[in-house]
Amino acid sequence: MKLKTFAIVILSLTISNCIGQNNKVMSYSFKKGEVLDVMLLTTAPNSKDKYMQYRKTAFPVAFEYSYQPQKGFKISELTLGTHKPYSLIFGKWASKEKRENFLADITKRVPDFHQQRRALFPYFDLTYYEMKQDFTFSINREKYNVATSFWVKDTKKSNRFIKKWEKDIKKMGGNIVLHLNDGTSPTGYVYNPDQFYIVEWNDKSAFKAFAKKYDMNSYNALKNVHQLKID
Repeated sequence: MKLKTFAIVILSLTISNCIGQNNKVMSYSFKKGEVLDVMLLTTAPNSKDKYMQYRKTAFPVAFEYSYQPQKGFKISELTLGTHKPYSLIFGKWASKEKRENFLADITKRVPDFHQQRRALFPYFDLTYYEMKQDFTFSINREKYNVATSFWVKDTKKSNRFIKKWEKDIKKMGGNIVLHLNDGTSPTGYVYNPDQFYIVEWNDKSAFKAFAKKYDMNSYNALKNVHQLKID
């Protein structure tokens, strides 16, 4: 298996999801109480054997606890921040209880679980979100899609900045297709931004016009910002 093809298998987690990557529009549906994982990953090179072992040992336990792999995205560009992972992956769990029970039980069932993950994914950040209501969203892969994470510094100033940022997105032709907050990151995988967005732009030039207005210096009201182009 070629490295590129193998990486796609890991990013999507199942063959069916890899096939789903060819869809122009990726649609997701969550019921109230279900949990959405947002994972940022970089896969180690030449790791086919590691992946097969991980799939054999960790996947069955995750499936027992209701895990459902979702379609993911390759990250093609780092637009703000200091680290560019290879992929952004979504996952689904039936409840926060099941998601956290998996975290509590996995090392009992698979003692080297975290060691396997470190060997397979040199970079692995995770934030999960409990849905407060039924929720659906779609991402059109023919558009220019950008994922942005914000960490708040001074609440009042940061919120004022974010409100203006959202307003300018709409004013300049962008569409916020996903907005998440109140997330949780498990120990060892902490990412957990205060606000997470995916914004759809008609094309690269529309985003670049916005990015020119919001360069790195414009985010000084925040503690940190991390922004990625996803394909």
